[in-house]
Amino acid sequence: MAHHCYFNGKIGSAEQTSVHITDLGLLRGYGLFDYFRTYNGRPFQWDWYWERYERSARLLRLPNPVQKEEAYKIVMELVEKSGLEDCAIRFILTGGYSEDSVSSNSPNLLIISEDIHPVKPEEYLNGIKVITYDFVRDLPEVKSTDYKHFMILQQDIKAAKASDVLFHKNGYISELSRSNVFIFKGDTLITPDTDILKGITRRTTLALAEGHFKIEERGVTFTELLEADEVFTTSTTKRVLPITRVDDHVLGSGRIGQKTQFLLDLINEKVKNW
Repeated sequence: MAHHCYFNGKIGSAEQTSVHITDLGLLRGYGLFDYFRTYNGRPFQWDWYWERYERSARLLRLPNPVQKEEAYKIVMELVEKSGLEDCAIRFILTGGYSEDSVSSNSPNLLIISEDIHPVKPEEYLNGIKVITYDFVRDLPEVKSTDYKHFMILQQDIKAAKASDVLFHKNGYISELSRSNVFIFKGDTLITPDTDILKGITRRTTLALAEGHFKIEERGVTFTELLEADEVFTTSTTKRVLPITRVDDHVLGSGRIGQKTQFLLDLINEKVKNW
């Protein structure tokens, strides 16, 4: 499917959109992105995603060239042009072009429609495997374009027949490379609250869990993870996805747990009627 891209005021073919080699996102890794998808043709949790995008821009001191209402119109035009019932949308904001490879004058903003790459159905039953890595992202509250550690580990992930990497530091877990982590201990739902990007699906899951479980947002040790009854991860594409193996450890029953399934059913119902 041919996709389109908004670039500094104009919408054109994504394949024919190009960025100059003096862009600070390329030269210095100075940039951020955000990513969401539509359900029933409408952006999911648009207000929350926009809030996070603006916060990331402020923290990186990048001026935001479009306002919320204008951005929504651009997104809806890209969705319509995609011709798909549902698609993903990626925002990329960089420091812009720089003659001296340092000075940032006018940012570059790209908004791109993309295909959605769903999780394999069997992974919702059997869960996924992750490997561990001693690391905490720089500025973890910012959804930056810096994913070099995840890219460096690609061969290790494939060799372990895993799906992702779990970051941890000083005995505490934080997040996966592109998603948040939750554990169940009895009827208590626990999730890390520091050194993480606070994902929108994480926020949605916490809201859905209210009234059903006791909720704790706090530090989670690696030992707690291994001894948990159930473990799962959340993201835009994964929704609520069980984690059943960490390195050589089997977690819980080795399959999706009842409480994880309950939350997955809740979020599936929410997006179905979005």
